Amino acid sequence: MFTHLLLPTDGSQASEAAIQKSIQFAKEAHAKVTGVHVIPEFHVLTYKTAMLEDTREQFAKDCKAHAAQFLAVIEKAAKEAGVACETAYVISDYPYEAIVKMAEDKGCDLITMASHGRKGVKGFLLGSETQKVLVHSKKPVLVFH
Repeated sequence: MFTHLLLPTDGSQASEAAIQKSIQFAKEAHAKVTGVHVIPEFHVLTYKTAMLEDTREQFAKDCKAHAAQFLAVIEKAAKEAGVACETAYVISDYPYEAIVKMAEDKGCDLITMASHGRKGVKGFLLGSETQKVLVHSKKPVLVFH
């Protein structure tokens, strides 16, 4: 039924648990996976342009290192399960938009992701990227708790 899964990760324990379940699902469905991590855009207000450039460079370096670390979890799990896998990172201030766009661009037919379970006022005020993906995606979304 599903042939290509998109697995977003933010490096959290909840994401890692969802990755393991997603890889198992992909193996059983004979599907391939694409892992994605969304890096936020760099923003800073300063009047010292030299500081801005150094800070931007270090920010980008750190974010790419984190992305590689988070995506390696997907690559390792897929390799161990014998599931075809590719990974990528994208830069966006709106992770849910980047996830929905990546699913469309890569031809994924299912998005699998973790629910971080924010409740009450915190969940209402902060929202949830998972919730936003559920609302905005035209693709089905499988949420692991």
